[in-house]
Amino acid sequence: MRSPATLAAVVLFALASAAVPARAAADVPDEPTLPHGLFLTVSGAENTWIRGVLLKCPPGGPGHHPDAAGACAALDKADGDLDRLSGNPRACTKQYEPVTVSAKGSWRGRAAAWQKTYPNACVLDAATGPVFRF
Repeated sequence: MRSPATLAAVVLFALASAAVPARAAADVPDEPTLPHGLFLTVSGAENTWIRGVLLKCPPGGPGHHPDAAGACAALDKADGDLDRLSGNPRACTKQYEPVTVSAKGSWRGRAAAWQKTYPNACVLDAATGPVFRF
């Protein structure tokens, strides 16, 4: 037969053990949080060069886009759809020096993952305006 002190210790240990997993589970978020902002990249043919910048909308904070206000306004006008950017239409040469651009992260709380290759930097700028001007 067990003593009342031993029985109390076993009951307390069981209660404490049950509480630990519940607390640990409460500390783990249900869904992964989206990064705040869009990480934009531009790279040359066969990744001979690459550059990237963080764009935060609204502008401010630790983002480093040189024209964050213009880029955010362009994204707002396209409702975050990079395929619908109005860009800066103009004539470009047909020289083939492909550039690939991507956007990953979140825009206005929505997840974003987009990539596209343009025949050259002029066509890229004409299609996307200030968004990839960095």
